[in-house]
Amino acid sequence: MANLNTIFTSSMILYTLFLHLFLFPSTISSISSIHDLLKSKGLPAGLFPKNFVKSYNLDKNGHLEVYLERPCVAKFETWVFFDTIVKANLSYGGLIGLEGLSQEELFLWLPVKDIIVYDPSSGLILFDIGLAHKQISLSLFEEPPLCTPQGLLLENDEIKESGFRIDSRFSSL
Repeated sequence: MANLNTIFTSSMILYTLFLHLFLFPSTISSISSIHDLLKSKGLPAGLFPKNFVKSYNLDKNGHLEVYLERPCVAKFETWVFFDTIVKANLSYGGLIGLEGLSQEELFLWLPVKDIIVYDPSSGLILFDIGLAHKQISLSLFEEPPLCTPQGLLLENDEIKESGFRIDSRFSSL
């Protein structure tokens, strides 16, 4: 009887594992890190922070969702803001239709629309920020950056969402 229970339990575990792998294929992608996934798609590993990334999902159509523990900012050539969920269509050499990622340009926060590596041998990566295309050295993105939780980095009461500076004398009004 004990052998029958052991066989039944083992069979149920295998059946559950089989169902999990085939019914929920997006969870397979969480086995490797987001950084490994980016490298496998011809992108630098350092596009997402080394801290705060909880998980990601990649569906069969290439729709990528990266989940962060909290919004945060990281320094590359300029400051980059990561929302708690960053979405994009992932293809070889590109993150297209990005949502949840903004870059500071001339004291304004502009949404990053696309990130593309057309030719890795050029050593350049293209950031499409809507109003302009910005080419940046790929070497800045070799290593994943540390991300600082939003709010801890703000200086002089600068509020990222509004784009305004609030004088501390008026903050209690």
